[in-house]
Amino acid sequence: MPENSVLSFPNSLTVVEKKQDHAGFKNAVRIQQSFTAQAEKRALVWMAERMPAWINSDHLTVLGTLAMVLAGASYFYASWNRVGLLLVIFFLALNWFGDSLDGTLARVRNRQRPRYGFYVDHIVDALGAFSLMLGLAFSGYIHPWVAIGMLISFLLLSIEVHLATYTLGKFQMSYWKFGPTEIRILLAIGNIKLFMDPFAHIAGNRFLLFDIGGCVAIFGMSLMAIVSTIRHTRELYCEERLS
Repeated sequence: MPENSVLSFPNSLTVVEKKQDHAGFKNAVRIQQSFTAQAEKRALVWMAERMPAWINSDHLTVLGTLAMVLAGASYFYASWNRVGLLLVIFFLALNWFGDSLDGTLARVRNRQRPRYGFYVDHIVDALGAFSLMLGLAFSGYIHPWVAIGMLISFLLLSIEVHLATYTLGKFQMSYWKFGPTEIRILLAIGNIKLFMDPFAHIAGNRFLLFDIGGCVAIFGMSLMAIVSTIRHTRELYCEERLS
């Protein structure tokens, strides 16, 4: 999604993009420290520089959103044909293309709309997560309550990120070296394993593979939200300490 930022490529894997003020809007510092951040950014800029002129960032946003909805539909389709699991991988890749490239394209062409971009980008992310978890819940490869728990954990973490962006001016795009791209990769790997065998065998017991993965995801996202909330609350308390 269009965002107003200055691209930076340091030697380390840390990518920090500082946004300039635009139309009285205070831009947050974007912090991206995931495993794939540097390589991904270079690839996105390379693609953006070669994108046909008639394609703009809004087209890519629509593509990314539609792809996530179709990924959720593919999980639902997998309830009677496991080929749907492979379709999910395809649509996750298409979602990465649209969702990751739209903002880069806007910056490369200097067509940034920071408020519009930030708002729409995160609204469609929430809708995409809802669509994906809804399809997964009806796929038969996970207990619905685990899928619901993942959605709730994701939304809680998203709320924390958005509040920190507003109050601290820091937009945290990754946690513990994991960002959206790493999550897509893990989900794709999980789908391949799911296609071959939907169960995990632990200590002689059989469990749904995605039930285990989902519980791990719930724990991880919840822990991220709790740790970030404590850290940011302490930071804001120190900044606004009452005398």
